[in-house]
Amino acid sequence: MDNSDHGRGLSRHAMEIATACLTGGIGVAVCYGSWQLGIAWEETGPASGYFPFWIGVLITLGSLVNLGRAVILEHHVGEVFLDRQRLNRVASFFLPVVAFAVLSVFVGLYVGTALYIATAMIFQGKYAWWLSVLSGLCVAVAFYLIFEIGFQVPLLKGPVEAMFGIY
Repeated sequence: MDNSDHGRGLSRHAMEIATACLTGGIGVAVCYGSWQLGIAWEETGPASGYFPFWIGVLITLGSLVNLGRAVILEHHVGEVFLDRQRLNRVASFFLPVVAFAVLSVFVGLYVGTALYIATAMIFQGKYAWWLSVLSGLCVAVAFYLIFEIGFQVPLLKGPVEAMFGIY
């Protein structure tokens, strides 16, 4: 990063290096976990860690290529990846998702989904409150019909679902 960009924000070059290291670490973790499960080819076929191990190898190799390109080619040195304005935009979407995840633990996924959709539509999309609330409720009902009824996959429920006898 050159001096003209010093203090303007996080550089794209640094993020490319950090991302390559992070994905490389994930690849190594996948390989290690797979190795513990067994990666050999047995009489009955591949052991349970065989295919995940090779996927981990591919992730690690791809990460090494990306790291090498970032370090050797230095295409984006000095280019800003994240400044205050971009950080505010990211936070305006990230923080509500975190709130949705935390809230869903206490009130269940269906209520959390309805609240998230409604508030996102109102505050980020600038939709009318009645349309936002209706949309949130419709999505929550659709999720219930698809997951609970259609696929018979129970999702996390909270006290509101219990009031309606949905367990």
